[in-house]
Amino acid sequence: MRRRQFIALIGGAAAVPLAARAQQATRRVAVLMATAETDPEGRARLNAFLEAFQQRGWTHGGNVQVDIRWTGGNPDEIREIVADVVARKPDAIVANSTPVVAELSRATATTPVVFVLVNAPVAQGIIASLARPGANITGFTLVDVALVAKSIEMLKFMAPALTRVGLMFNPDSYSYYDVYLQALQATQLKPVDVVRSAVRTPADIDAAVAALAAQPGGGIVLPPDPFTAANRAAIRAAAERHRMPYIFTSRPFVKEGALMSYGPDIPDIFRRAADYVDRILKGAYPGNLPAQAPAKFELAVNVKTAKALGLTVPPALLATADEVIE
Repeated sequence: MRRRQFIALIGGAAAVPLAARAQQATRRVAVLMATAETDPEGRARLNAFLEAFQQRGWTHGGNVQVDIRWTGGNPDEIREIVADVVARKPDAIVANSTPVVAELSRATATTPVVFVLVNAPVAQGIIASLARPGANITGFTLVDVALVAKSIEMLKFMAPALTRVGLMFNPDSYSYYDVYLQALQATQLKPVDVVRSAVRTPADIDAAVAALAAQPGGGIVLPPDPFTAANRAAIRAAAERHRMPYIFTSRPFVKEGALMSYGPDIPDIFRRAADYVDRILKGAYPGNLPAQAPAKFELAVNVKTAKALGLTVPPALLATADEVIE
């Protein structure tokens, strides 16, 4: 198991001796992150939650202990961590990603859970409805079919020759993307065909990209998935080796060198999750807190990567983008 790490929130708690802080803490919150501890994007998301949580009056070592776990998207690791966290009976759990919250939904029907970046929670049976989740779990969704369709439109705008898009994901963790795929195939996205591009191991990535590149007009859409996020550098390298246009959901990936992204403001979602945890610790019942969709969306474009792929970024796309990396 990955070692447990307690993260001190910004503030005066650092000046209090460790033993004294432990005695003062009266509530316990566990945060289960989807990424590895070394992932900079995972750290940024966690920090957004922690800062917002502190702003609501919660200080690690003072009135709360925050237990941070990093799952790395590994199913075996997730099961082990979830079992340990539930056994410790925290007052609330923040669950980042669908595989994590799915495991939690099987492990406990009583501990309050606030999920972050989970897709199709009603269809997956995690909650009863968005308006009234109904049990011990509520939280914040990430993408839907309409968002994926919009990503395809954005990619087509960037690469007008696009005629065939691979929806790339790990079906072992995100099988519901097949439902999205069927819905996309039934929509009026022509002349762009949408096909399944399954990747289960890092070795699958180059083969999947090569298969899409075997015909002209190929491209890749990458919906949120811990596996593809963890292997984004390999995906970028393969796409650029095959001169394949592609689009992620996460804006920071574009700063790292990805071609483009369209999706929710993810740090904002983590900040909103802090509000729900605060309300639960003050007595709110999760089942009465409506699950919420993203409130802010962002488009980011990397001009340097576009040039490397032989693409010219349309001026209208540059004007629309929230961030342009030159």
